[in-house]
Amino acid sequence: MLKAVSQKSSNSLVFQTLPRHMRRRAMSHNIKRLPRRLQEMARKEAEKAVHQKKEQSKTKCRKARRRHINLVAEFNHRQRKNIWLETHIWHAKRFHMVKKWGYCLGNSPTEKSYRACYRAMTKHCLLQDLSYYCCLELKGKENELLKQLARMCSIDTGLTFQEACCLSGRFEGSLYLYRADRYPEDMLGPVTFIWKPRDGSENRQLWIWVHPALKQDILRELKAIFQCTEPEEMCIPEHVTSVQEEKQVEVVTSLGSKRKKEDKEGEKAVPVKKIIGDGTRDPFQSYSWIAQTTGIAISDRSMEILRYRLIGPLSHSVLTETLKAASVQTEMAGSETELNNWWVENCKDSEKVSLHQCQSAIFELLEGMSSPSDMPPGTILGLTVGDPRVNLPKKKTKAMPDFEKYQDNDKVRQLYLKGVPVDCAHSFIWDHDIRKNVTENKISEQDLNHMRAQLLVPGSHLDLGPCESKIPILLVQQPGKMAGEDRPGWGSGWDIYLPKGWGMAFWIPFIYRGVRVGGLQEALKHSEYQRTPHTPNDFPDCQAGMQFAKELETSLLEKFKRRPPAKRANYVKLGTLSPFICPWGQLTKNWEGRMKASGGFFCPSSTHPECCTTEGQTSCDPKAEVVREASPETGEVEETMEITNSEGALKTEDGTSIQDFGERDEIKTSDFIVLRSEKLLMQLSAWCYPTAGKDRRIRLISRLGQKAMTEDAFLPMLMSYPRALIWVNLSLLRKGNPELHAMICIPTEDDLLHLSKDKLFCGPQEPKHRDIFKDKVQKQKEKKKKKKDNVKSLESDLPGIPDEEATEDHEDLILGLWSDALPDVTSHCSRTVLGYVTRGDFSLAAGCGEALGFVSLTGLIYMLHNQPADKKGLVLLRTPASLQYRFARLNIEV
Repeated sequence: MLKAVSQKSSNSLVFQTLPRHMRRRAMSHNIKRLPRRLQEMARKEAEKAVHQKKEQSKTKCRKARRRHINLVAEFNHRQRKNIWLETHIWHAKRFHMVKKWGYCLGNSPTEKSYRACYRAMTKHCLLQDLSYYCCLELKGKENELLKQLARMCSIDTGLTFQEACCLSGRFEGSLYLYRADRYPEDMLGPVTFIWKPRDGSENRQLWIWVHPALKQDILRELKAIFQCTEPEEMCIPEHVTSVQEEKQVEVVTSLGSKRKKEDKEGEKAVPVKKIIGDGTRDPFQSYSWIAQTTGIAISDRSMEILRYRLIGPLSHSVLTETLKAASVQTEMAGSETELNNWWVENCKDSEKVSLHQCQSAIFELLEGMSSPSDMPPGTILGLTVGDPRVNLPKKKTKAMPDFEKYQDNDKVRQLYLKGVPVDCAHSFIWDHDIRKNVTENKISEQDLNHMRAQLLVPGSHLDLGPCESKIPILLVQQPGKMAGEDRPGWGSGWDIYLPKGWGMAFWIPFIYRGVRVGGLQEALKHSEYQRTPHTPNDFPDCQAGMQFAKELETSLLEKFKRRPPAKRANYVKLGTLSPFICPWGQLTKNWEGRMKASGGFFCPSSTHPECCTTEGQTSCDPKAEVVREASPETGEVEETMEITNSEGALKTEDGTSIQDFGERDEIKTSDFIVLRSEKLLMQLSAWCYPTAGKDRRIRLISRLGQKAMTEDAFLPMLMSYPRALIWVNLSLLRKGNPELHAMICIPTEDDLLHLSKDKLFCGPQEPKHRDIFKDKVQKQKEKKKKKKDNVKSLESDLPGIPDEEATEDHEDLILGLWSDALPDVTSHCSRTVLGYVTRGDFSLAAGCGEALGFVSLTGLIYMLHNQPADKKGLVLLRTPASLQYRFARLNIEV
């Protein structure tokens, strides 16, 4: 009995075993209030609880959280996975932020500013932070660099690295990179490049700016062709917090600690430093590689150089008002500081002083220009400026040009004609040591505000004298819209390159000059109105473009599944085989198969006669059969199209079929290419040019020096590129708003005839298709329900035996989506599919619906060869969730 009394028989505490009349509140924390026979057990129980007790995190008050040291420590911790730009805090308060490509970027403003951003690009200035673009620096002998880089590009696509105007360092160049000796296959992506001006040495320096989605592929290829295997540097980068700082972060975030802390040495702790640059880079990961044989060095300068873009006709006015050329300084600011010591040394050289004065004079002339597009495309101007925080206005102003000041100035006219001299393209920003000095010796905002507070007249100009920082920058002109005849120079502006650490010091002064800030969506619209491909969305033949398409398909499919079946489109009935991704590989294979099967496919009625469903007259493809059936909901007779293709799916040469969502993603880059040869694109553009009068096409072709559209002209093109895509832009003739993944189709003769008779004819309609998967989906639903009931019954009867049938993998069919292998995508609908739209919307610039996308080269030549002379380039557009076709004009701008 004594043993039973002294031992617990349950999971309750010791004092809970006592009768209720003997319990006291103090027993829970004072063991001596318990009976002596239970005190030993309670003591052991308390010791056990102390070890198991978890330290509860206490939320600090707002005042403690807003202290500078705590804020910096928290921000450093939060940007360990995704890089923050230096303007991140500013953007986070005003933008919708997204995590992309390892960065935290502003997607779009929280305020309504869609039209305001367009007006800024058209009439004033739009500012964007492009610091997330990656800079790859190459150093070595010029001949060695050009020899290997020539293997990654082709002169057919435009500029190369050895272009004379770009090689001198006077202009920026842009080109498409491919894997070495693989053109036109294995596309890597578009890049821009800048050569450092020659300084008399045989060694040259090159900057290649790439999109972060393309960086790893391009860097890997560069290291392969230059044979850079051994890292040049393995030290910890300067912008990564040290071990001592990491310990300090832990001390700052510890619980219950005082505001003032001390380290192990007993002195005040080292203050937490803000991460400048790439905070996600591994400290032990190499970021510079060198070739032992040639001495070529490749360095990753991502986040080392900031990049801002000013878009709009008044962007140069914003630059001239915000930035002032640095004054010549021959004396040091102090013996103990290294501030501006590099500038003092260079000012002792009379040639460099005269060069700086020449650069300053040209920079001031920019104020007299009406638009940045007046400058030669890609012009580079180097400059050294003073601290822009000193010239801040009292309130926001709108920068405007002063045309009267430079109305009769011959220097402005010379700048229009000849551009910036080669010598003026030099900048000290190319020197890594100078960039490091400028970053480390920046005057803090606290010190600057303290100096402003000591002014005798509040709000007057702050003259720092020799203590004012000198910042080397690089200005690069962006030409804007160059292809096509309408809106030449639209979207032109300037790119400004800065040393890291000076991001907000330049950002706020730009804001005070009345610019509007844009994000990723504004950059997308900027390229859309210029009708240029956007990276990586519009590059389906590179790895980044295919990865983007897969992620987009996944997100659209998840969004589609979230809606109930009755509230979403049935794409099978609408005749849309692939609503969430463009099957480029299968499209090119289908057109190649049509060409091979027909031999001379240039007769319209040889293999695939199109059908027209206008005004109740329907003549369909032999592979498609029109079926009239009663609708179960309304009882009315509906006209549907049933696919009776005997092959079922397109078979490749090796006998395998291209599957839908799963296997369709495994398309290799060799399945198709995007044609980027400027000579061939100009030829196709001349053939697509709209005609309005008699013999106008003949005069136009002869004026451009292009060949007429004969078999001798286009057959070699087809033989060389049987599976090629062409970048095109489309403008709707009448109403309509093109959407993503809309189908570009070939109109029939009846469609064109109807359009010529009725100018208000908007387009034919696609007959409704029959959903051949509806019964399968219903059976699968019933089968799932039956299996679920069986599992429940088995679990209740025999819980230890698993159900084998319940564990079987089955393919999930989704109502409204094509679930089998895709049939021939070109002939599935009543109109032959030519291509797909990658971007489409109502264009504020054109005042109508515009779309951008790709079409098959074989299909385009087939359509142009069979169309009448006055209807060349007319196509049909149909959005995935609609049966209505809309007429559009197809153009190829080079």
